[in-house]
Amino acid sequence: MPELSRFYGIVIQMYFGDHPPPHFHASYAGHSAVVDIETLAFIEGQLPPRARGLVIEWATIHQQELREAFRKAEALEAPAKIVPLD
Repeated sequence: MPELSRFYGIVIQMYFGDHPPPHFHASYAGHSAVVDIETLAFIEGQLPPRARGLVIEWATIHQQELREAFRKAEALEAPAKIVPLD
């Protein structure tokens, strides 16, 4: 599963050939969640509140890049890395 970004201990990944709706996987300290790219809603799993906020902040900034990454991963192409939060 390609890693798109890593910041503050949070890892953002996408599976190759994954299913709709467009989404990404976020993990932090033993917790994991699946986040819808369009709505930024957590559609599966849970993260601690601070990590959840950071993921939403990052995804809001990089939503278009996430759409493109999902399109590439869905087509079995390697998605580009996305700049982490600083």
